[in-house]
Amino acid sequence: MRAAILHETGQDKLEVREDVETVGFGPGRVRVRLRATSLCHSDLSAMAGIMPQPAPFVPGHEGAGEVVEVGEGVTGVAAGDRVVLCWMPPCGRCAHCGRGQGHLCVASLRRLSVPNFRFGGTDAYGFYSTGTFAEEVVVTADSVLTVPADLPYELAALIGCGVTTGLGAAVNTARVEPGSSVAVIGAGGVGIAAVQGARVCGAARITVVDPVESRRERALAFGATDAVAPEELKAAAKGQEGGGYDYVFEAVGRSATVRAAYDAARRGGAVVVIGAGAKADQVSFSMAELFFNEKRLLPSMYGGGEVRRTAARVIDLWRAGRLDLAGMITHRLPLEGVNEAIAQMRSGEALRTVLTLD
Repeated sequence: MRAAILHETGQDKLEVREDVETVGFGPGRVRVRLRATSLCHSDLSAMAGIMPQPAPFVPGHEGAGEVVEVGEGVTGVAAGDRVVLCWMPPCGRCAHCGRGQGHLCVASLRRLSVPNFRFGGTDAYGFYSTGTFAEEVVVTADSVLTVPADLPYELAALIGCGVTTGLGAAVNTARVEPGSSVAVIGAGGVGIAAVQGARVCGAARITVVDPVESRRERALAFGATDAVAPEELKAAAKGQEGGGYDYVFEAVGRSATVRAAYDAARRGGAVVVIGAGAKADQVSFSMAELFFNEKRLLPSMYGGGEVRRTAARVIDLWRAGRLDLAGMITHRLPLEGVNEAIAQMRSGEALRTVLTLD
């Protein structure tokens, strides 16, 4: 089958091959024929080594398709079901899962060293045990979320990470209050999902901050009321009641933007960190400002709540016409266009590029 391979961490481009095989099908596993996958910035982070992932590997974790075969002992999903891949599924047994915080479960990380693919006699891994830049994937049964049969594959793919992460940060982590003021730093896929989440929650003012003018303009179509360049954020924050925003979402994953988010929040406000950054990138706060300002620092991982519940909420909001998934797809390419999609994301041109796998 066709799949896109990153041979070594740090490489900029993927090789699309036609001799790749899936491996590992058996008890407790399912085989999924992928129909659509989208490119997320986390894929680029894994390619660069910011997120740990053994190589060679097949990137991609926002994928949707249909189950073609289930292994022995698999329940709750059957051949023919339409599914979305879950790149960090909860085990249901650990302390985090027991507290209702399955999004913090790390049991699946033990699978990172288990090959998912093989090509030319070489084993390859799937990004965080998925690897959706392929026509087919074999994953554990807990790595698939069933979705309605009438939800288009390309829209379903977005639920695998970006939309669930961004919307969940607003709804689950911050619990944005009606009438509040919100700023979102970063107008990529996750940032736009956070904008939509804040709008769903009833925020009165939503300011998007991004260095790319076209991305700022695009954000207005998703519910942002204002859009400013990074150098304009300080003045925009001072113009808010209380001298800052009630909630500031950081959807970039860099210490400089986390610091800017903190400075833009009002005293007593919340700073929600969504972006996945590097271990070595440290942000500093003084003990005095932490104590005196009482600003809440709220990291938000994978939507900050039980993933299946958040994904179901996304679908309900889409059905109700309150969440625009189709508008988030700015480009559509075949799998062979994956390197073009990567270039588009790095330039800021694309919001979400869907790769079709039919």
